[in-house]
Amino acid sequence: MWTRKKFIQASASIGAITLLGGFPYEALAASDKDDIILTILHTNDVHSRIEPFPMDGGKNQGLGGVAARSKLIKEIRATHPNVLLLDAGDIWQGTPYFNFFNGSVEYQLMNEMGYDAATLGNHDFDIGLEGLQKQLPNANFAILNANYNFDNSILKNQIESYKIFEKCGLKIGVFGIGIELNGLVPEKNYLGVQYNNPIVIANNISKKLKEEFKCDFIICLSHLGFKYEDGKVSDEVLAQNTSNIDLILGGHTHTFFEKPIEYTNKEQKKVVVNQVGWAGIVLGKLDFHFDKMKEKKYLKFSKQVIAN
Repeated sequence: MWTRKKFIQASASIGAITLLGGFPYEALAASDKDDIILTILHTNDVHSRIEPFPMDGGKNQGLGGVAARSKLIKEIRATHPNVLLLDAGDIWQGTPYFNFFNGSVEYQLMNEMGYDAATLGNHDFDIGLEGLQKQLPNANFAILNANYNFDNSILKNQIESYKIFEKCGLKIGVFGIGIELNGLVPEKNYLGVQYNNPIVIANNISKKLKEEFKCDFIICLSHLGFKYEDGKVSDEVLAQNTSNIDLILGGHTHTFFEKPIEYTNKEQKKVVVNQVGWAGIVLGKLDFHFDKMKEKKYLKFSKQVIAN
């Protein structure tokens, strides 16, 4: 079993593969000491896992929970100056904390950990639009979705499509994309919300972030799911049919990636996809290196396994 000491050591020693054309995935060389390093920390499908799994003999016993993740985040921030902390949806539902407190505990703890942005998962509609609206003021981070149109709902003008962050001279555009709610969520829980094609919306938003706002790096927080045999829109399909996106952080399918996966987009450029399972067992950590001209160089990937 991994321990905190082991995975911190692994952060400095994980091996290398080619991940992006002109953006290889490798160890930090001495000549790169002046790089601008953007560190992306991310979670998905935490599902109200506030405490670690109980010590009941299950495969996840002792794993997950906010305390271990919070400690890790603080340790990483102490040595990494340019950190973005993001979540790809399904923050809610799964333990009595949600049943009793309707999401306020989860949001407040995410505030304490310093999350910058999250997208909406299908389970984030489990107490309906009224419940979501009531909890939104408890979130001190951006809640993003670009392909749900809330104009005919009580959440009109309350959910942002995207947000731009600045880190060490870099402009990072982040936007959210959600799965079709029909069939997953009772209709009364998303009354008036219109679902729009994720590929069309992602292309429009990423183009705007790239060309109008001159973002150096574009991240999609996706709750579509990694991939499906029936060709349903997924992170894989999204990556292959869009332009301008550099990184897709996924959720919904609870997929534990051993390492990020690269795809070729519409313009034959590379986009990275990553997902870290569920329940806060894994904290994703991706270090993207840029030169002084803010040109992407490579990604150094460190697997972060949360264990007590």
